Amino acid sequence: QVHIEESGGGVVQSGGSLRLSCAASGFSSSSYAMSWYRQAPGKERELVARIMNVGDHTDYADSVKGRFTISIDNSKVTMYLQMNNLKPEDTGLYVCKVSRLALYRYDHWGQGTQVSVAS
Repeated sequence: QVHIEESGGGVVQSGGSLRLSCAASGFSSSSYAMSWYRQAPGKERELVARIMNVGDHTDYADSVKGRFTISIDNSKVTMYLQMNNLKPEDTGLYVCKVSRLALYRYDHWGQGTQVSVAS
């Protein structure tokens, strides 16, 4: 059984930094992607960043480019999101998704970790 655990959220002042982690236990696939989504009150869930386990291909939302850095430790199936120069509009529930890509497509979702940026 796959278990997704996110951590690292909190309350910071504008301009501050946080580092989120997402660990997927019980998961194994030769090809997979790990993604961070953000859910803000009254807004649709949006993709913040995504990384592939092969080649470290990454994608970022335009709003976070240059401020956020996503990375992956394949040996631990763990993803990190370094968030610098945080802004109040970065506030939201950050949810991790692990996508199996080999043989068949399946997504596993975490419960999320809250990030609040005070102005």
